[in-house]
Amino acid sequence: MSSGATIVRFRNLRRFRAVSGILLLSAAVIVTAGYRTPALSRGWLLAFAILSCLPIGSMILLLIHSLTGGRWGTVTAAMLRPSAALTAAVAIAFLPILATCSQLYPWAQDGSQIAQDVGRWYLNWGSYVLRAGLALGGWCVLGITFGLGKGGRLLAGLGLAFYGATITLVAVDWFLSVEPHYVATAFPAMIAIQQLAATLAFVALLTAPALDESAASDVGALLLAVLLGVVYLEFMTYLVAWYGDLPDKAAWYLKRSSPGWATTIVLAFAFGAALPFCILIVRKYRRSRYGLQSAGILVLLGTVLHFCWLIVPAFDQQGAVLIFGMGALVALAVSALLIGGALSPALEAQHGQ
Repeated sequence: MSSGATIVRFRNLRRFRAVSGILLLSAAVIVTAGYRTPALSRGWLLAFAILSCLPIGSMILLLIHSLTGGRWGTVTAAMLRPSAALTAAVAIAFLPILATCSQLYPWAQDGSQIAQDVGRWYLNWGSYVLRAGLALGGWCVLGITFGLGKGGRLLAGLGLAFYGATITLVAVDWFLSVEPHYVATAFPAMIAIQQLAATLAFVALLTAPALDESAASDVGALLLAVLLGVVYLEFMTYLVAWYGDLPDKAAWYLKRSSPGWATTIVLAFAFGAALPFCILIVRKYRRSRYGLQSAGILVLLGTVLHFCWLIVPAFDQQGAVLIFGMGALVALAVSALLIGGALSPALEAQHGQ
């Protein structure tokens, strides 16, 4: 290895350590301030829900490509590998949520708000920590392993099965249990597909200039497929709840039916599904750089609006939660880009070896 390459790698490693330290410091500040300002920790939960989509979704796409192959995975690997390795940063970003659990979840404040057997066997502090640690630990191992290009097909298959089991648990724990009386069996699957949609949108936005028409069409077709999945699951969940007409489900939707939140979900559908669908369904636009990037931007915007609609209405001081959430999202996004930029050369060199 040349001295120049050694210096570059050292600088990247130093930058990685510095940004990781800043992220840990930010987490400590959120934990400290979150006890006095609940809106801060609730905004952090919103930002975590949105930004964690990209590392986790990148990990899943690498696992899928390891099993299925295809040029789409080869040409986007340079972006997917550093992003998947950021699953370790996702684990760090989860620490404030863990520490301010009582500010986020009614069942953590008062166990009498849920059924006694649910509290004893599922929604309690010990079980919550165990499930979160299992999921994040496993995802970190998978993300880093496949980010380095070391995973094989057997591990990819087992990893996808592990992800399917753990996302079913933690999607309910982290996001749905902010209102523990509401239950939706399709919610974890919707979160999983939303993670894939956000990741593919990010891939489309960043890698479109470097893709040929065939690879761009593949990425666009994958994004189109997952968009249909998100819309289908969201609509069917609403339809089943509407037909069931049960008080807990009705109360959940009533919180999200005020003029402001109704407008939010309509815009989320328009920007995150309808307009990208109209772009991607046309082969000419799906194969073009600007068509793919436009669809990517719209889907990312729709993802942000969708998560705001899902999470924020559960809390008081919704304006403050949104402000803190968007601020935390920017901070986490900058940290992720800096860490990813520091990791990328090292991962490329390791993969090349």
